[in-house]
Amino acid sequence: MNAIEQTDVLIVGSGFGGSIAAYHLAAGGARVTVLERGPWLTSDDFDQDFKLGSSATRIFDFVVGDGMSVLGGNCVGGGSVVYFAAMPRAPQFVFERKGSIGRRMWPKALTRDTLDPWYDRVEESLPVTKTEWSTVPYAGGLFAAACAAAGHTANPVPTAVDPQACTNCNWMMAGCRFDAKKSLLLNYLPAALAHGVQIRPLHEVQKLTRVDDGRYRVHYNVLDDVDYRAPIGSGQIEARIVILAAGAGATPTILQRSESELGPMPHAVGRYFSGNGERLNTAIVDESKVGALLGLSRSDGVAFRAGQIGKGPCVATWDGLDAALPEYRRYSLEQLYFPPGLGTILAQVPDATGPTWFGVQKKEMLRHWESWLTIFTMIEDDNEGVFGPPPPTGNATRISQQMFGLGPLKYDPTPNTLRAWAETDAEVRRIMEKDGLSRVAPWTNDLIGAYTVHPLASCRIGDDPKTSALTDNHELRGHPGIFVTDGSAVPGALTVNPAMTIAALAERAMPGIVRALQERGVAVTYGAPTPSGATSSRRATHQLTADLNRK
Repeated sequence: MNAIEQTDVLIVGSGFGGSIAAYHLAAGGARVTVLERGPWLTSDDFDQDFKLGSSATRIFDFVVGDGMSVLGGNCVGGGSVVYFAAMPRAPQFVFERKGSIGRRMWPKALTRDTLDPWYDRVEESLPVTKTEWSTVPYAGGLFAAACAAAGHTANPVPTAVDPQACTNCNWMMAGCRFDAKKSLLLNYLPAALAHGVQIRPLHEVQKLTRVDDGRYRVHYNVLDDVDYRAPIGSGQIEARIVILAAGAGATPTILQRSESELGPMPHAVGRYFSGNGERLNTAIVDESKVGALLGLSRSDGVAFRAGQIGKGPCVATWDGLDAALPEYRRYSLEQLYFPPGLGTILAQVPDATGPTWFGVQKKEMLRHWESWLTIFTMIEDDNEGVFGPPPPTGNATRISQQMFGLGPLKYDPTPNTLRAWAETDAEVRRIMEKDGLSRVAPWTNDLIGAYTVHPLASCRIGDDPKTSALTDNHELRGHPGIFVTDGSAVPGALTVNPAMTIAALAERAMPGIVRALQERGVAVTYGAPTPSGATSSRRATHQLTADLNRK
């Protein structure tokens, strides 16, 4: 019988929560192993198409639930490889939200002020920079001009994109071939590897069990490189600490599947899921009116016709992020060009007299795809998602070799969520349909329900054991030595893109996890510089680290 492998720290997933933990713990002297469900691709492997078998289908995970579908990353680097690199900080009012439970959702120790130093660390590490108006592509310029014409402000979105390296090819969702988008493949993960971290792709964790001496045993399957439905092996690794960072759609299923052997899970595991309040509207722009209405022009005489020129969301209007507004009435609107694929299927025909997502009118709409502008809405939802019993393996029952699966998530929008979506749909129309600039229709929920690219809160942190799965240091209640550092730890919708907040929370969790390792006899320290070698943010977090260590 083969001996079971041993390590100090076993990390499940290599997105923001996993890679940040891997770097800091390995830099501090711990032995760290990362198991990643997806493949390991680099810039040379990223394809600029969406054909089956291309990088797009290999590195995405699209899981259809009951009322909610979730699109996420499935590769080394996780969601950072497929994200649009928008990195705003969450508004201050977010941390005071009460949501459906009627009392503060976030731990009392966490506010925007206390999280700001950890945001600073992330900004240095990637780095994150303010988008300059001179680098905003056509889609962002059109949205900014439309906002101004409708009486709204427009804001360049901070991004983790190198403008000097970016070609505006707008294929960043399929992985950036030019290393212009600062995914984790370019910072935390190389730094982690330099400190001896082992990263194992195509390793899908199934469950955790406990060993008599208090360690945890992680059980995994090894997946085929082409057909993710076909395991080609399995194994087990024992670790003193386990960090779950598999994403808000997978972390709860791993814990639910482990419950029969680990013992009861906190009530909030697999509950209070949030889709970050996300919704999409497509505006079909009247090219003949853009110049006259908005005063836009370019050398070829066509004011818009953006096509695939762009880099994801560069411009937003944040006028709705007003702390004086009541909860569920606060939101942001963000421009993006959604590339071919799911966008062409799910976009609806404005003012259709027949079917809205297929048929003759949809075919005519597709002829004008270069004139589309997609508006991304993020509201305050009600954390109404619940995960049912986990599938036999993985986080979903796969229905294709790659990408597509059926999951156990059930999402039934409350009146609060539905009203907020309706109000923001109306606001998008007020902006984009003013003076006949375009015709607008929201993506329907009738086909696959709601959808999100930013799943959150399925194992959230909090002070109340009844409504939070994790303590404020990200440790699973009742299961010491298991931590969660991915988007599932975020308590609720943020009204902005959440990657920056997920990363900052993961940074904040590291001193406590280091302390837990020390208590288990591992000679590990905390205090490494950012992966770039910068130390200013490290100095800024020293006092916060000391405060955490005194708890």
